[in-house]
Amino acid sequence: MTRHVSLIGAPTDIGAGARGARMGPEALRVAGLQSALEAHGLQVLDRGNLAGPPNPWLPPVDGYRHLPEVVAWNRAVHDAVHAELALGRLPILLGGDHCLGLGSISAVARHCREAGKKLRVLWLDAHADFNTSVLTPSGNIHGMPVACLCGHGPQELIEIGGTVPAISAKVVRQIGIRSVDPGEKRFVHEVGLEVFDMRYIDEMGMRHAMELALATLDDKTHLHVSFDVDFLDPEIAPGVGTTVPGGPTYREAQLCMEMIADTGRLASLDVMELNPALDIRNKTAELAVDLIESLFGKSTLMRA
Repeated sequence: MTRHVSLIGAPTDIGAGARGARMGPEALRVAGLQSALEAHGLQVLDRGNLAGPPNPWLPPVDGYRHLPEVVAWNRAVHDAVHAELALGRLPILLGGDHCLGLGSISAVARHCREAGKKLRVLWLDAHADFNTSVLTPSGNIHGMPVACLCGHGPQELIEIGGTVPAISAKVVRQIGIRSVDPGEKRFVHEVGLEVFDMRYIDEMGMRHAMELALATLDDKTHLHVSFDVDFLDPEIAPGVGTTVPGGPTYREAQLCMEMIADTGRLASLDVMELNPALDIRNKTAELAVDLIESLFGKSTLMRA
């Protein structure tokens, strides 16, 4: 894993149903993300924030809210993430809402095609984010990025990475899922998305879920983690717009991150949906920083 890390802020809530995720990048900075990573021997460059259109807060048009603005933000994210990967650096995208995972992962997929690497995407989230304009109850595009990445969405979004589809559903492992719309559920089964939902984690344990999600990684695999903060139980992480009870505990989340770190394959990261407007004294941002540290090798006492 490269020790050269770039922070990229994407301050927008353009795809979300609640305002406030646009403040996420600053909250992560205030919580000490850069110094925490540097304490683990990483060389960190903060590239500042990307620019994009403001949120007009309009109703959906043809099943999509704010489609032109979402396209603009995702193009900016794609270009920024791709540029860091081309420099041999590890980009950490600070969101912003999870629609931005589309720009980020399409850039990672493009980089993998260019570098001859395989891709594995871990999608840590309470939601499958596999809606379409036909299935969505809200039109909020932060519920659609995985579907768009797999080629199911409007032309302007699915072609951002230059190849349609940007990824195959086979490269994705979803972890922590516990809120899926009925039509979306059928669609997830149809395309064969691999999902380790909370019932699976309750029955089999986080360790078993992560062993399967990380199976067959090798030195030709680029591992991308897309971490939606609502993956966590809202008791410990209230600062998100779409809380769903029954998520992973602090220890389960730590184990998840530590097992990812143990692979030594992490090559890009999204940190999404942190909403300081709904947080309590920045505690969710501080928890997110703590978990990100674990992704980069902070270990529990006995495994120094």
